[in-house]
Amino acid sequence: MSNYSTDIETAELGENGLSKKAGWITVYHVNQDTGEYQSASMEYLMLGVGLPAHSYPDKPELPLAGQALRRTADGKSWEFLPDHRGQTVYSTETRQEQTVTQFGELPDNVTLLKPESEFDTWDGKKWVTDTKAQQAAELQAAQQAAQQELSSRLTVANARIQTLSDAVDLDMATEEETALLTGWKTYRVLLNRVDISKAPDIDWPEAPESDSQ
Repeated sequence: MSNYSTDIETAELGENGLSKKAGWITVYHVNQDTGEYQSASMEYLMLGVGLPAHSYPDKPELPLAGQALRRTADGKSWEFLPDHRGQTVYSTETRQEQTVTQFGELPDNVTLLKPESEFDTWDGKKWVTDTKAQQAAELQAAQQAAQQELSSRLTVANARIQTLSDAVDLDMATEEETALLTGWKTYRVLLNRVDISKAPDIDWPEAPESDSQ
């Protein structure tokens, strides 16, 4: 029998978790706060010495993609949990988006489903568009745009009427300018009769044609 051995001494743990035989052992480390698996290493245990803190001797089975590996709360086994880190979720209350930073089940007030519009509400399973609110908002936006268009047209008409009126009042207007003044005044009357509530279906009156301005 040889006096030598090429075998690596393997440590053996007793029921108390301390080494009853000195040697090397593979240990599996976890994050001290979350219990998530971190890494494996070879450790040499002297007789009567336990494993490093937050480390375990049983080799875990690796999880599938989309799962996290964690030590159970009692420290007796490994478990898989959903892992959505890096994914975008949406608040079912405000529709605000955020990036998932922790593994585990998602909170009840968020979903991976993206709302299609600002008028979507969560019915417990999916987003549902409030079509009445959407139509009301679209109508309001159309009416606001029409009001801005009306104001812009009236500004132009008022400026042209002022200039042409000055020429008429000073008896300096040409026949064309006199006719244009009537045309611009008529145009302004028609603008003031525009019903903004009919937006976006508004038939705008045409401004008088002019070779000046």
